[in-house]
Amino acid sequence: MPSHHPGADALGRRTLLTAGVGAALALPVGTAAAAPNRPFGRFGSPAARLTERTLYVHPGGLGDHATVQAAVTAASGAGWTLVLAPGTYRETVSVSAARTGMTWIGASGDARDVVVVYDNAAGTPRPEGGTYGTSGSATTTVQADGFTAQGVTFANDFLRSDLPGNPGTQAVALKVQGDRSAFFHCRFLGHQDTLYADSTSPSAFARQYFAHCHVEGDVDFVFGRARAVFEHCHFRTLVRTDLAGAPYGFVFAPSTAGAAPFGFLASRCRITSEAPDGYYKLARPWVPSSDPTAWPSLVVRESVLGPGIDAVAPYANMRDAYPWQAQRFAEYRNTGPGAAVTVPENRPQLGAAGAAAATRETYLGDWLPRKPCA
Repeated sequence: MPSHHPGADALGRRTLLTAGVGAALALPVGTAAAAPNRPFGRFGSPAARLTERTLYVHPGGLGDHATVQAAVTAASGAGWTLVLAPGTYRETVSVSAARTGMTWIGASGDARDVVVVYDNAAGTPRPEGGTYGTSGSATTTVQADGFTAQGVTFANDFLRSDLPGNPGTQAVALKVQGDRSAFFHCRFLGHQDTLYADSTSPSAFARQYFAHCHVEGDVDFVFGRARAVFEHCHFRTLVRTDLAGAPYGFVFAPSTAGAAPFGFLASRCRITSEAPDGYYKLARPWVPSSDPTAWPSLVVRESVLGPGIDAVAPYANMRDAYPWQAQRFAEYRNTGPGAAVTVPENRPQLGAAGAAAATRETYLGDWLPRKPCA
C-alpha cells in the first residue's frame, strides 16, 4: 500500500498510543494514578506483599523489578501476581506456557497510567537477520493458560512511516494464546493487527474474555482463532492519511478452526470511528495458508455500530477463494447507523434459537472469568 512521510498526524498518533490522551473514551476504570509515595496504591509493596507470590514492578526502581519482563522471568512456576506501578514500560514481554495462572494488575486502577509498549512490525529487521513477522512483532506475548490482566494498556506504536514502502505493516500489541485468558478494563492500541486473540494450534480451542476494554486500530485489528468473548468493549477505528479512499480497514478478522464450534462474540459493545462515515468494514474472514480448513466465526449482537461502518456492505473477502458468505458471520439486534439493514443479503441475522446459543456462557463453557480485584 502507499506510504506517507512522517508528519504531525503520525507523531500525534504515536503520542496518543503511549500517553493515551483521548484514545480511551470514557473507560469506566477506577481511581487516579497512585501517589508518588505509594506507587502500588492499595496493593501492598515489596515490604508488605499481598502474598508470597506477589511481585512489584516500578520503572524508577521502587519495586522488585524495573521491567515487566524481569518480573515475569523471576515468577517461575504458577500463580504469580505482578503489580505494575504507573509508568511507560518500553519493552517486549513474553509469558511462557509454564507460567500458568499469572495476573497483572495496574496499580492505579486506570489503564491509561500503565502502558507496556514497543514498536516492532512484521517488516522490522531483526538484529540476527530476517524480519519479525506478524507473530514476532507482538509487544506482549502470552502463551500461558489462566492469564488475567486488569487496568493495563498493551500497545504497539509502530507507524507505517517508520518503514516507508515496506508491506510488513502488521504490528501486534498483544498476542494471547492461552486458555482461560481474561482482560478487564484494559486497552489495546495499535494500527494493523492490534489484538491477536489466538490459540497454540488449530486443535486448541482457547477461551478468552475481554470486558470493558478499549481496542483501536485500522486493518484486521481484532484477529485470530481463539474462542473470544468481548462484552461492553469499545472498538475505535482510526483515520488513515496514506489512503485516498475507502475502505480504510476492518474491525474483525477471525480465523476460527473448522472444528471449533465458536469464534468471536461481541456482545453489548460499541464501534466508533475517527474516519469518515462508511470507511470501515465490520469484518472479513481470515483463512491462513497454515490452516486452509479454517471456518471463520463472528457474532456481533446488541451492539451500537457507529456511522464509520459501511452499512450497505459491512463484510468483505480477504481472498476470493474464501468468500465471507461461506463463513459463520451473523448479527443480532444491533443498532446505530452502521447497523442499518439496507441490503438484507449483506447482513445475515440470527434468529431466536441462534441468539440463545450466542452467549458468554455457551462460548466459555464451565469457565467463569473473575476480576482479580474489585
